[in-house]
Amino acid sequence: IPLIRSIILSLYATNPIGQMTNFVGLKYYARLLTSEVYQNSLLVTLKFVLYTVPGVIIVGLILSTLANLRIRGITVYRIAFALTISISGATAALLFMFLYHPLLGHFNYLLGLVGIDPIPWLTSTRWALLAVAIPRIWLQAGFATVLLLAGMQGISEEYYEAAKIDGAGFWHSWRSITVPLLTPSPFFLLVVTTLNAFQTFTEVNVLTKGGPVDSTQVVVHEIYRSFYFNGQYGLASAQALILFLIILGLTILQFTVVEKRVHYT
Repeated sequence: IPLIRSIILSLYATNPIGQMTNFVGLKYYARLLTSEVYQNSLLVTLKFVLYTVPGVIIVGLILSTLANLRIRGITVYRIAFALTISISGATAALLFMFLYHPLLGHFNYLLGLVGIDPIPWLTSTRWALLAVAIPRIWLQAGFATVLLLAGMQGISEEYYEAAKIDGAGFWHSWRSITVPLLTPSPFFLLVVTTLNAFQTFTEVNVLTKGGPVDSTQVVVHEIYRSFYFNGQYGLASAQALILFLIILGLTILQFTVVEKRVHYT
């Protein structure tokens, strides 16, 4: 029902309280195709996806590999790695807001210790999007670690024993056994993190409000601005439907192209 309602709403002009008035057809879609603001939000969103999705998978692989080691007290490390699962996006954004503080933030303090000038994390068009991406990577690292660790522990020890007999070391076993047999888990993680990245809102809204100069204005925040601040309900619905089609297309592409490289045991 909400999907059908959104489709209908995207075809009508509305009054200030959201009631449909005049039928405008595909006018809003045509406007978006030529809108520099909306095109910028799509580009920013794509950059954000390219920052966060590989980042989450890489960090998850590193932490899950460490958590899979058989050392004393490893359970404590596993719990520590997974703690971010229990933290909300708003809480994480507020924590990083203090870390990014230009004068009192820990990040600039640590940079100062090695002789690097302070970075204007949230006020620079160069750094702002990365500054928003880092909390998202940190938040999802716990989920990625748990998922990938479960996949690693599901691999039979017989493969590693055979490799050890043949003289394979840790790196060779990880590259030739762990990675190929683990592919279902990273593939699932790729799909989920891509969906989440395209729908990012909380970190942007808390840290930058889409600024500076729209450098962090992702699509969902642009929809929010069109809907709540500008009262353009039809236009916002059209933006949401375009985003839905983009996500649907990418998901189909992932299942038709990327999944072919996945090895199911």
